[in-house]
Amino acid sequence: MFNALASKYLNEYSVALAQAAGVIDVTKQFSVTPPMETKLRQAIQYSDGFLSSISMISVDQITGQVVDVGTGGLLTGRKKNGRFTAQLGIDGNTYLLVETDSGAAVTWVTLTQWANAGNAGQFVKLMNASITRNFALDMLRIGFNGISVAETTDPEANPLGQDVNKGWLTIVKEKAPGQVIDSVVLDATGETEDSYKNLDSVVNDLVNNVIHEVYQGDPDLVVLVGRDLVAAESHRLLESANTPTEHKAAQSLAQTIDGKKAYTPPFFPATAIWVTSLKNLQILTQKGTQWRKSRNEEDRKQYESSYLRMEGYAVGDFDKFAAIEEVVIGPVPVPPEE
Repeated sequence: MFNALASKYLNEYSVALAQAAGVIDVTKQFSVTPPMETKLRQAIQYSDGFLSSISMISVDQITGQVVDVGTGGLLTGRKKNGRFTAQLGIDGNTYLLVETDSGAAVTWVTLTQWANAGNAGQFVKLMNASITRNFALDMLRIGFNGISVAETTDPEANPLGQDVNKGWLTIVKEKAPGQVIDSVVLDATGETEDSYKNLDSVVNDLVNNVIHEVYQGDPDLVVLVGRDLVAAESHRLLESANTPTEHKAAQSLAQTIDGKKAYTPPFFPATAIWVTSLKNLQILTQKGTQWRKSRNEEDRKQYESSYLRMEGYAVGDFDKFAAIEEVVIGPVPVPPEE
């Protein structure tokens, strides 16, 4: 149930939220001011370690030119009878934002547990973290798995937000399909025709044949790899390891692949591999369209917080992105008997 202490802390939280937003009543939908937009974006961004590394950008229009966050191209040279300059930005790469509505609910039972377990300050931290953390994870779910924009979404049929918005991979497939490979086979035995023996060779091939040559040596390139691939490759390496060095290589797989830093982000497709820079992955929100509301809903016995805005996804430079949708794991070699 909902005890008196939880009620007291919740009222104090609501008052503090109203003061921060510059409004009288947070139980009614209110517009987020520019300073609060920045604070809210930062709170959501830094609630997840991976999300804090990508580009979260405020834009003026619902549709427009994708914001360039940097280039690995050559910016130095000379021009006869003039000054040498290199154009930043990629012509024709546009974004589209759609209405996006997030709602987080904390039950009375949970609120009472939080109130009994700490003080008012701790209660506020838990409230903020629970809301921003859930919003952040949803952004990653959609970014990695989004396929379409449904008028009314169906979370039961699409638990990863496949119908909420078009995510990064879908955008690249539609606008630069040459940067995406449907599938390859990972077969450590080498018996499968045209297969790869390890993830290092997969990534090396992606970089050398799909990533534009201007970016192939870019130190910002990283590998995003699915959990099933990490598990299969780690198992293979550990099974075949005969020296301390080989054991160390197996254990470090989750950190580096083909010399590049590797990540397995939350909700990343289990058998996929992407190569890009983290800042190349963008989440865009339109300025002035962000609305909040937080209210204790007695009939539902929970505290609900909503966040409505115009939002979309973009890839800054398609040439700096390469992906394999599915890496099929082939036969696992059997270690020789001793």
